Amino acid sequence: MESARFAGAMGASECTMCRLAPPEFERAVAFAVYDEEVREMLHLLKFNGMRKIADAVLGDGMARAVLQLESVAAKELVVIPVPLFAARQRSRGFNQAQVLAEAGLSRLSKLRPSWRLALKTGILRRVRDTNALFAMNPSVRRKSLHGAFRVENAEAIRGREVLLVDDIMTTGATARECSRVLMRAGAAKVWVVTMARAQAEVGVARMTDVAMWDAGSNKTIEPDTARRRTFLQ
Repeated sequence: MESARFAGAMGASECTMCRLAPPEFERAVAFAVYDEEVREMLHLLKFNGMRKIADAVLGDGMARAVLQLESVAAKELVVIPVPLFAARQRSRGFNQAQVLAEAGLSRLSKLRPSWRLALKTGILRRVRDTNALFAMNPSVRRKSLHGAFRVENAEAIRGREVLLVDDIMTTGATARECSRVLMRAGAAKVWVVTMARAQAEVGVARMTDVAMWDAGSNKTIEPDTARRRTFLQ
């Protein structure tokens, strides 16, 4: 991510990969960095089956992440959790992305009752299983995921904005591929929200006394604001 930090200091909000090969989603937001505490909670959900942790803790984080899109996304969104391969979901007993989406939407229904977010689970399907992605580099991830998803009901998203939900964004390969097939099926825009992100923040200087220029707003980002800057991909 050295190139991303350099780009941020120069006023760019995207890493090198996204500038060279722009993803088809509009923007990706996350609630937190994939650090020890968040990692432990997500592992309890995914591998220990503690779904209550989503209702008790993670749902609030998901809602806060989605709220970052309030000023730019449509007021009616089709919410699609990134699907698991059928055999993997049967083995796990649930899809963690769907659990997080449900918990987040439950919070948002109280915070923003006028925001119409409709959860749809049968639109996007994972048609091919893939090996564990965490050990792969970004290029191999993208190749492994190409063709792994298919839209089953294009009419449900044609001309509409989609909110794609997942638990973690590491390289963005899953979000890229899902967005690609959703846009090919007629979605107007795709927004991505995850509970956590593995990447370092773009545009955040390591020295706390350095201000940076935000090219999008033509404003200087003061040091405290820079440390809180939202990750964009």
